[in-house]
Amino acid sequence: QVQLVESGGRLVQAGGSLRLSCAASGDTFGTKFMGWFRQVSGKEREFVASITWSYNSTFYPDSLRARFTISRDSAKNTLYLQMDNLKPEDTAVYYCAATKNLAYRDYRFFESWGQGTQVTVSS
Repeated sequence: QVQLVESGGRLVQAGGSLRLSCAASGDTFGTKFMGWFRQVSGKEREFVASITWSYNSTFYPDSLRARFTISRDSAKNTLYLQMDNLKPEDTAVYYCAATKNLAYRDYRFFESWGQGTQVTVSS
């Protein structure tokens, strides 16, 4: 299994930017996608972005495509999420995840998860 450790979450004002990082280690062989998800207490985990392990193709929900950017540094085994023009509704715990399945946006098919990092956007 892949071990994932997120960092970078903090309190930020609306309109600001934030970059989250996720360091990956362990058995990364066969990984197909890495992704970011977010969750608000009492709500279902939401797809934020994903990227293919081999070719760095990226995927986003239409609602976040214009403001969020996922990227990966293969040399450092680190995943990033650049978030711009943040809004209060972006407040959530953000999770990094990895999967060896051919599923790029359904959290149920991601096997490895980080502990999450809190992002709070104040108005």
